[in-house]
Amino acid sequence: MPKMWTNSGDSHFLEPDDVWSSRLSKEMADLTPKSEKDPDGEYETVSVDGQTFRRKLPTSAAVQFVEESHKPQGVRDPHARLADLDKEGVWGEVIFPSLGMWASTFRTPELLQACMRASNEYAHEELAPVSDRYVVTGQVSTLRVEDAVSEIEWLAEHGFKAVFLPTTPHPSAPDWHRNDWEPFWDVCDKANIVPAFHIGTDPVDMTAGGAGVVYRGPGGAIMNYTETTFSGQRAAMKLVASGALDRHPNLRVLISEGGATWIPFLGDRLLEGYRQHQQAVRPKLSRDPKEILMTQVYASFQHDETAVAANEAMGYTNVMFGSDYPHMEGTFGHTQKTLEGLFADAKPETTKRITQGAFYELFPDVPPVPESTDCIEA
Repeated sequence: MPKMWTNSGDSHFLEPDDVWSSRLSKEMADLTPKSEKDPDGEYETVSVDGQTFRRKLPTSAAVQFVEESHKPQGVRDPHARLADLDKEGVWGEVIFPSLGMWASTFRTPELLQACMRASNEYAHEELAPVSDRYVVTGQVSTLRVEDAVSEIEWLAEHGFKAVFLPTTPHPSAPDWHRNDWEPFWDVCDKANIVPAFHIGTDPVDMTAGGAGVVYRGPGGAIMNYTETTFSGQRAAMKLVASGALDRHPNLRVLISEGGATWIPFLGDRLLEGYRQHQQAVRPKLSRDPKEILMTQVYASFQHDETAVAANEAMGYTNVMFGSDYPHMEGTFGHTQKTLEGLFADAKPETTKRITQGAFYELFPDVPPVPESTDCIEA
């Protein structure tokens, strides 16, 4: 079968280990995240910003699966990455950071702000220039709102089109529905920067075992994986209910890797609450909350069998495919098989919308998928 080309609203890049330490003063570099594994490889000791934690590492079977079965060449090499994408049939992609997932463990504003700037300089100098197929997300510190505003202004000046945001800000900062963030949304709106929330980025309690550990015992692995998607739904809910998106009707946001079918359901729930509890609702919105959610929030998925139905049967057209390259829950190594299964019975216009159309609404500067794949980059 001819290759089915898609864009991706979700992928990741592993920065050099010294991307922060090499660009900071020695005093600050000594406080950046570092880990030391036990000889048996079962636990590691993590130090970050003057704090020390111990956590259990993934099982050896899981590590072996990643190392031996999934061997993408472009995890650390942005040039080799293009060959991986071409093999999979992925054209343009949103690229999230990896080190940025540590942000919620910092406690010193000046240190985190310096690390975010170092990451952004690296992305601007080493990643973005490699290909105009890459939508590289910038990063901001959410320890203090004013630091986030300052950094989003820097990102706007340097041509970034997306900014990675955790689904919940740092615990010391106001939550996303607070008006404190209005200057931030203003800059994103005026600079056409897409706030891109990635699931699984709620603040991390390292003492509880680190990111993703909520439940233990029977079913824990499945429950923990499922739990990660809820934070993206909450982020969307906050931006709609608080009026942030209503005040910025041209601002569009992306919730990556959290699926898509939840959008129509959440819209129904928001609308019911707004209508049935009208007397208590503040602020009043100029449009109903479901309309705001359905038109201004885009959602990416990788395997969801219901994603096509969200578009065709539920009227939610801002569904976007995401490969989650190179993570083990993503589609690397079987993207074409996954696409064939997802869109086997879909209307051609639905397939085009989910694989390409929604992506280009957010990122029109990415070149179109060429009619002839002979002209792909090597």
